[in-house]
Amino acid sequence: MEQIEWSDFARVELRVGTIVEAEVFAEARRPAYRLRVDFGEAIGVRKSSAQITELYDPEALVGRQVVAVVNFPPKQIGPMTSECLVTGFHRDDGAVALAVPDMAVPNGARLA
Repeated sequence: MEQIEWSDFARVELRVGTIVEAEVFAEARRPAYRLRVDFGEAIGVRKSSAQITELYDPEALVGRQVVAVVNFPPKQIGPMTSECLVTGFHRDDGAVALAVPDMAVPNGARLA
């Protein structure tokens, strides 16, 4: 495993946000959802494409808090521009389980 310096990790802005909209991303090459995530007043609402369709339904995602990287440059994914990377963990079957806080925290809170 490659080791990194603390300064490398400190540059990654991992923030909590609340999903305010989730819908099927029909134009994606692999099954995915289009998400809009609210990171609070300082960061605002950001769009993301998330390949989490195996474990989650769009309706159940709205209102959930997630952990995302908010300081990557925007990335074009088909017809949409992704503005953050919602994080998760691959299970043995390949499905992605979201990385989430275990209790409510303010939107925009940074991973400590």
